Amino acid sequence: MIIQLKKNTNIKVVEQMTSELKAFHILKDGNDLLITGSGLKEIPDSLQDHVHDQWVFNSDMQLSSKAFNSNKAEIDLGTIKIGGKTNNVALIGGPCSVESKDQIRSAALLLNDLKLSVLRGGCYKPRTSPYSFQGMGKEGLLLLAQMREEFGLKIISEVRDATQINDVIDYTDIIQVGAKAMYDQGILRACSKTNKPILIKRGFGTTLQEFVQAAEFVLSGGNENVILCERGIRTFETGTRFTLDLCGVAWLQEKCNLPVILDPSHAMGYSYAIPSLSKACVAMGVDGLLIEMHPDPRNAKSDASQQLTHAEFENLLTVLGPVAKSVGYNLI
Repeated sequence: MIIQLKKNTNIKVVEQMTSELKAFHILKDGNDLLITGSGLKEIPDSLQDHVHDQWVFNSDMQLSSKAFNSNKAEIDLGTIKIGGKTNNVALIGGPCSVESKDQIRSAALLLNDLKLSVLRGGCYKPRTSPYSFQGMGKEGLLLLAQMREEFGLKIISEVRDATQINDVIDYTDIIQVGAKAMYDQGILRACSKTNKPILIKRGFGTTLQEFVQAAEFVLSGGNENVILCERGIRTFETGTRFTLDLCGVAWLQEKCNLPVILDPSHAMGYSYAIPSLSKACVAMGVDGLLIEMHPDPRNAKSDASQQLTHAEFENLLTVLGPVAKSVGYNLI
């Protein structure tokens, strides 16, 4: 249940209600909101005098639900905006992993030349094998920060576990919570205490309800800047890496008030299909695409098969332009 209190409710009353209802208290648009579990259906009579409005839910998809707020959240990055009523498709590009200054600078140069705004690059890599490249760590974050300084780009990078969450928050503009970390409550709680945008990737065995509830951890802590990212789920199919769940995306667009970004690179696992999948995503009116590209994919230290060359990435922008225009969207 979400409870909106009357204006100018005394702070001691707010604290008392928060404690009595075992609720989260946040301030949204100048209003005091109390958020409880979906099990609460009625407010005690003794507290009714302080209530302005209330919303009752059958699940813990609450702050993110269109039943609470039908307007899609807008993520303001200063130079660009994602979601809201902008009709923007943010094309976020960069390598799977930051490998060297020359490599990440070449990606930054390409984005700058194409007038795109957001550079991605992994620094802490949650690899399946302990013998795989694990990322450059803080050194990689410092290289990304240099690219921001030199080119004015916004930076997104992934947090692997709670031990480096503060570094990722400090050095990036968007914090990515990966598919393997979306259940880590230490990470989600830390992300709820910053106002920086948080991009949460859906786990490959995660239901839509569980996916949105991960976002609720961040929202209930007071951070309204949450983006959802569909990156493919594990099915019986072995010909592709994962299965890109466009049905799930349609469900999120219908039920959820958060921006939705898609990652066809991880879903497919092979670069040849990225243009076709990207066109399908844009045609759905999504808020962004996360595309991996590398100056020399064959020699990439991680996910080599799914990364586009820089020439292929540039051509992708040309291919997607008419599709975006046909559904009233702009590539940024």
